[in-house]
This record gives sequence, C-alpha cells and structure tokens, in this order.
Amino acid sequence: MVSNQSWDWDIGHKEIDISDWSQRFEWVEEPYASPDGESVAAIVRVDEAFNVCINGELWSDETFDKIWHLRFTPDNRPYALISDGGQWTVAVSGEAWSEGYDYAWHPLASADGTHLAVAVQQAGRYAMAVDGKAWESDFSDIGYFALSPSGRSTAAAVQVRPVDSGQVHAFQEGTFSVAVDGKSWDPMFVNVWHVAFSPDERHVAAEVRLNLYDYTIAVDGQLWPQVYQTVWAPCFHPTSGAVVAPVRSKGEWVMAQDGRTIWPQPFVQLWRQQFNADGSRLAAIVAPKYGRWTVAVDGTAWPLTFGSMVTDLTFSPEGQRVAALAKEGAKWHVAVDGRAWRNAFDMAWRPAFSPDGNAVAVKVEIDGRYTVAVNDRLWSSACDMVWEPCFSSDGTRLLIRSLDKGIYRRSVIAVHQIAE
Repeated sequence: MVSNQSWDWDIGHKEIDISDWSQRFEWVEEPYASPDGESVAAIVRVDEAFNVCINGELWSDETFDKIWHLRFTPDNRPYALISDGGQWTVAVSGEAWSEGYDYAWHPLASADGTHLAVAVQQAGRYAMAVDGKAWESDFSDIGYFALSPSGRSTAAAVQVRPVDSGQVHAFQEGTFSVAVDGKSWDPMFVNVWHVAFSPDERHVAAEVRLNLYDYTIAVDGQLWPQVYQTVWAPCFHPTSGAVVAPVRSKGEWVMAQDGRTIWPQPFVQLWRQQFNADGSRLAAIVAPKYGRWTVAVDGTAWPLTFGSMVTDLTFSPEGQRVAALAKEGAKWHVAVDGRAWRNAFDMAWRPAFSPDGNAVAVKVEIDGRYTVAVNDRLWSSACDMVWEPCFSSDGTRLLIRSLDKGIYRRSVIAVHQIAE
C-alpha cells in the first residue's frame, strides 16, 4: 500500500478553477481527483480527437481516437485506456505503452501503483498484459481477472478447450481452468469464477464447478476434499495460507476453511468474507433469515438486520472494529459494530476508518448534494461532487476532495471539527 505520510497535511484549502474547461474543449467528461488531492483530471475532446486535461493542462501533445476509463494509480499517476488507429493500449501520464491490442479492458493497479494490468484481445484470442507486456500464451475466452498484491503476477479464468455452443457433452467434461501469468492449471472444469492470490503471491484459489451439480474450491489446481451445492469466492488467510470460502450444503450456507466447516452457525446466505489485517478475525455479510441482511464476525451475527442489502464490509486498521453500508427501503445507513448511525442517506460509499479505529468517515448523498459524515456527524459543506475521504497517518486530519460550482477544492480539516 502507498503511504500518505508524505502528502500535504497542513490544515487549509487548495482550489483549482475548472469552470472554463467546458468552454475550452468540445466536451468534458466526468472529472477524477488523484488520491493525494493535488490533481483533478478529465477526458476532453479537442478538434474531434481526445486528450486528458490535468489541472488545466493537457497531458500530452498527442491526441487519440478514443480515451476510456481515466483513473489515478495509488501513487497519483493518471492513466487511461486509449485507442489510436484501431489499436487499444494503456497510457500513463500521457505516455502510451508500445504494445497495442485489438481491444483492452478491465485495468487493475497494484497496491503501490507501480504496476498496471489489463485484459487484452488480439486476433480473437485473449490474455492479460502487465506494463505493456502480454502473456506469452493466449486463450479463446477469459474472465475474473486478478492482480497479485505487488503487481508482479496476474491470473484469470480461461477457456483452455474451445467447444462449439452445441457441444453440450464436451462442455460438461470441462473446458475452463485458471491461468497464472499465462500458464494454465492442468485440471479443467465446467466453470471457473473469482480468482484470488495469496498474500505471499505463491498460491492461487478459485471457485470451480465440477459437473452439473457439484462445486468446490481449487487451490493451485488441487481440489478441496468436499463438494457442495455451490460456493462463493475464496480468500486467503493473511499469514497461514489457509483458504476460506462460503459453501452451501444441505440447503444452508456455512463458512469453510480448506474444506472443513469453521463457523457452526448456518445462514440463509453468506458471502463477501474478509479477514482483518493479522487474520485473527473473520467477518462476512450474512442473511440470518430470508430477506434480512447483516454482518457476522467470527460466526456471530449482529442483532441488527436490514431488509434490502448490506455491502462494503470494512475492518478497521487495528482489526477490532467492523463497519458496513446497509440499505433499508430507499435509505442507506452506516452500521458500525452492530449499531446504525442515526443519520440516513440517499446514497453512501465505502466507510473509511482512521488508523486507530476511533473515527469512521463516509462519503454520502443527501437531496442530490454530496458531503462527508464522520462518526454520524455531517461536514458543513454540501457540494456538486465529493470523492471518498482519507485520514492522515496519525488519524487527526481528514482529506476531503470536492467540486462545487466549477471549483475543485482540496480540503484538509481536523477530524474533531466534524467528529465531535
């Protein structure tokens, strides 16, 4: 992960006027702010071609036929998918990869931002490319892409044995597998979903379907000893290398580790499991009964439930607190450690904990305007656009990136000004 300690955390505001961009360019797409808040960028059209405007300056003298999916890496570099002369590739800070493809999509950035990967298609075949270098092997189909934590390895579900749509028996014999850095596992499966790397990048796990009725988890091509009615996405323990996944057996969902049930309590639904940083706690989104959703931590469900959904499960950095978003009817709520905030919102985004776990900040929408809530208290400003907030490394300050009436603003405020 990229440390934000070197960012400017002085209390105050910095502003960039982008109100004239719509007059300078033929059109301007949705702006994006860098993680450190120092840059704001948008795809713009110039003389029937496309470029990117960053803080009022074009990122390159070159223009492109198309630009798509403009974002910033975790280390604050702008990147996008670009097309020129019928070939797609990636451009970082305006500099395009030398290798081009018939199509490129689904970009992934490593945790530190130093590596970028995309799915690519060339001459009807599919692969992944990292920093402009594609796999040496390609496949007839690809999906469920994964980038290892460091960005040095990639993996995906791939079709290793092409079959026509009418060849039902051949399909049921298995046509899919997992490719890691372009090399596929030997076993083939009816289906493969949700590929995951271990934290040390030495192992890969995936959901697999063995036949019409049986599902399980495969790790490095080796199957769990048990089969199930269905399974959800696996994840690795942060230190032990164990793999956990929700599995359905006898009509109920339970949590399994390496093929063995570890939570005795079954649920109507169970998914999106997540370990805390040291692996001492495991949480997941669950349905204790039909139509009611909540969070379970180490197998015990919160008493508070919601009728529409629960999403964006988040552990605090020190690993003892859990937050999530929940929807009841038309309103969104923030739930922390089993209790919901009093305020409800038209929309809310993933909660962010302060490093010590004492504060929770959330981007929210109220009556078509956007702001930030901290510990159930609202920031005094409401804006046309707000990006998700970020705490300083000592947890005392909050970075808020906002846009209102054509003025982009980078604000650093003391957390206690909102939270208390």
